[in-house]
Amino acid sequence: MTWVLLRGLTREARHWGDFAERLARALPGSASAATRVLALDLPGNGVFCREDSPATVRAMADFAREQLRSRGLAPPYRLVAMSLGGMVAADWALRHPQEVDGLVLINTSMRPLGRASERLRPANWLPLALVAARWQDADHAERVIHRITCNRSTSLEQDLAAWIRIRQDAPVSAANAWRQLKAAAAFTMAAPPACPVLVLSSAADHLVHPRCSARLAQAWQAAHHEHPWAGHDLPHDDADWVCRRIAGWAEGG
Repeated sequence: MTWVLLRGLTREARHWGDFAERLARALPGSASAATRVLALDLPGNGVFCREDSPATVRAMADFAREQLRSRGLAPPYRLVAMSLGGMVAADWALRHPQEVDGLVLINTSMRPLGRASERLRPANWLPLALVAARWQDADHAERVIHRITCNRSTSLEQDLAAWIRIRQDAPVSAANAWRQLKAAAAFTMAAPPACPVLVLSSAADHLVHPRCSARLAQAWQAAHHEHPWAGHDLPHDDADWVCRRIAGWAEGG
């Protein structure tokens, strides 16, 4: 089974840190060569930073599907995705049910299950507008992003150093960041996918209101676990908790 990791707005595979390795060790059957965990970049981010981000979540999903096909990795897949990546994964699972065996959505949101003020909490509007105005100032941008998305600060300086290196190595343009934001804001999903779904959320998410995840889980009749103190970047704040929840779900617990 191939497990696919998808990140959020302007983030890329390297922002997962060592999460892929942790998840691979935690999964049932982890000793088998048939179990693999890999992170994909969305267009406009990471190895595709020089490409234009699509205007729609649907096009992002199609791009991710093509990456797997080009690597010779056949479905079905299990998708673990957060924020914008969660929208991509949900669209993928709905339109191509034969390809997706399971879906883990982390702190994501979508219309009509989240209001605009819940999908991007108003306290962040001004700080993020200032980040956009100083987009080339890597230290400022990454510090604000860390403060908004992460509640665990014990590795703050190491995180910032790594994130700034990523930004310098594969810069996401302001135009691509804007396209991704517009695609996320416009995304609507009226029906749930056919596959099993696990929803993970953070009670102390300062970017997206946790009500978005709660409504999604209720509407889709999905399993739902809420972390008591982590921020929006739940895999950063408590990777072990996330891995345990996914492994238990994968075992049918």
